[in-house]
Amino acid sequence: MVMERSDPRYQAYVEILKEELIPAMGCTEPIALAYAAARAREVLGALPESVQLQVSGSIIKNVKSVIVPNTGHLKGMEAAVAAGIIAGSAEKELEVISEVSEDKKTAIRDYLQTVPISIQHIEQGHVFDIIVTERSGDSYAKVRIADFHTNICLIEKNGRVLYEKPLLNEEARRDSRADRSLLNMKDIWDFAETADLQDVADLLERQIRYNNAIAEEGLLGDYGANIGQVLLSTYGNDVSIRAKAKAAAGSDARMNGCELPVIINSGSGNQGITCSVPLIEYAKELHSGKEKLYRALIISNLVAIHEKTGIGTLSAYCGAVSAGAGAGAGIVYLCGDGYQAAIHTVVNALAIVSGIVCDGAKASCAAKIASSVDAALLGYNMYKCHQEFKGGDGIVMKDIETTIKGIGRLGKDGMKETNEEIIRLMIE
Repeated sequence: MVMERSDPRYQAYVEILKEELIPAMGCTEPIALAYAAARAREVLGALPESVQLQVSGSIIKNVKSVIVPNTGHLKGMEAAVAAGIIAGSAEKELEVISEVSEDKKTAIRDYLQTVPISIQHIEQGHVFDIIVTERSGDSYAKVRIADFHTNICLIEKNGRVLYEKPLLNEEARRDSRADRSLLNMKDIWDFAETADLQDVADLLERQIRYNNAIAEEGLLGDYGANIGQVLLSTYGNDVSIRAKAKAAAGSDARMNGCELPVIINSGSGNQGITCSVPLIEYAKELHSGKEKLYRALIISNLVAIHEKTGIGTLSAYCGAVSAGAGAGAGIVYLCGDGYQAAIHTVVNALAIVSGIVCDGAKASCAAKIASSVDAALLGYNMYKCHQEFKGGDGIVMKDIETTIKGIGRLGKDGMKETNEEIIRLMIE
């Protein structure tokens, strides 16, 4: 069915892609810390003599083990904040430390050795919560980011509030962005098949260019556990192996200090890589052409966003699972199969790997991405062999939409205590 431009769903889907497919340098949680620190430094107007971080557990989980790009391979929250203070350009938001000279890298290291940076674990009802307070003499500046990576909700200096906006409840947050409740598998498929690509081609071309570049760098360099290289050297060079290996390599590079940007999905560079790189490999293998790849990427990105909408940005439910299932749906389109194949692929993939937990951003994310893409490919091959997981098989529900809704409940509500226990384990 053709979805016309005048249809509210059409415009919503375009806006969702514009909101989600944005560039980020490095893992997005440490970059959000750097962004807050850079903004606070601007407000303070001096080099801070001390810094206090107050962060929610999910920030600790996703920053603790990650190398911050453009810092000379420094790791963790203190490094992210120091980079933002010394070398950050706050107007660049998630590319805040995309340009750092060698002198600045040295200065970041020196700053960490001479300036006290304290960290406090807080829980104030927001899964994503960062408060950076910087002090110089009798002056201080405070910046708070909550709910998502660029959402500055408080700027304060010396007891005076310079900027504040209310933190919205979940319903109000939804109302402030394109309506994700309009997402469903059938409409996503129809939109992808009939959309005027002029509306989204620039976004998708940038995703192809950025994410393929970091994947190729990941295979060439020595990053993390080098999961991509392990896959290729162990299992060969078939397109299904390359799809997993290149996506994993992009994640390994990103988690371990590569200074290339990525285009994110659902607030995550790893998810952006997973949604795109496997499709790029399949499109090369199948000689699909740009138009078909663009339409496949629309499916992959929007399916992943649809799944993540119910789960939330940060959860103990691994985001690679949703992105891998989305990639599976996009690969179905590239291979010339239809909607029924796509929804069976997504359900099968979710049934296989929904048990993967998120224990923070670090090298093993690459292996989880490979497993999630593998599950999607297995789910598609199951469909082609007339096999499927049926409603009532564990968390598989009666249809695709009910299954996705159930996964949302599992990831958001059911895994709250799991997330808290993971955080406790990580900070012991």
